[in-house]
Amino acid sequence: MEENNSGILSLFSFLPEGCISSIIALTTPKDACRASTVSWVFNSASESDSVWERFLPSDYQEIISNSVDPPLNYATKKELFFSLCDSPIIINDGKLSFWLSKLSGKKCYRIGARELSITWVDTPEYWGWTSTPESRFSEVAELIYVCWLDIQGKMPSQMLSSRTTYAAYLIFRVTEYSYGLDVVAKASVQFADVIRNPSAISIDVNDESTNANLLEPETSSVYLIHSPCGDGYLQRSYRRHRRPVQQIAGRVPQLRTDGWMELLLGEFFNDEGNGDIEMKLSETSILNWKKGLVVEGIELRPKEL
Repeated sequence: MEENNSGILSLFSFLPEGCISSIIALTTPKDACRASTVSWVFNSASESDSVWERFLPSDYQEIISNSVDPPLNYATKKELFFSLCDSPIIINDGKLSFWLSKLSGKKCYRIGARELSITWVDTPEYWGWTSTPESRFSEVAELIYVCWLDIQGKMPSQMLSSRTTYAAYLIFRVTEYSYGLDVVAKASVQFADVIRNPSAISIDVNDESTNANLLEPETSSVYLIHSPCGDGYLQRSYRRHRRPVQQIAGRVPQLRTDGWMELLLGEFFNDEGNGDIEMKLSETSILNWKKGLVVEGIELRPKEL
């Protein structure tokens, strides 16, 4: 095996460095990093700007020009790539956070709470705006007291990487005095123009067979609080009205390394980037008043292994 590898490397040594770079550019960022350890020829080829230019989005210059952060400092396209992977930038007048997937170079976005459509968000009795150092954005929305919880976000699909399956997540946390959040909510992700755009595909994340031809959005049951006993932070007067969470099928949030929670709203396949993606979470029982939800935004990132 070692002899075979040596023979292959010997063949590559006769190729011009530009040719090797072109070959590496057809792989992935991870493969390019691995290639740099093979030999000095591969290292030189895999470090070239021509390789990492291919891994960057075609519109990366326009994207970073819209950053509200200080200008990025980079000497090579590889440095720029990993800077965009490790340090998300705020773009579009502070409305969006943008970064790249380190595995694939695909685009990732987080829509700030100010850009979401939240029912009664401008009514001080129901919602308030506050700042927190843990957030990427200058403000987050805090639920004060409401029965009608309806949060919606929209993203032009042409801003995303094409031919890519994306997952959409609500990014949030709950306060220690929260209640009314352990009931079943409904989540959905759909193309806004699915009827006029047959190429738009909605994926039911609960269906293992993945019926990718559905034109109607799939609505899933989700929980903002995962409590095995169904109590969460509910006041005692509410507990007798709740069934234990384990008795109801539904997705639950996951704790992230940055301290926020994320709740999967749904998945979709972005084919050619036509139309808008609409994401929604709702729990609108007028008998169930809710409190203590802090919304940072909705995140869209590629579904990768």
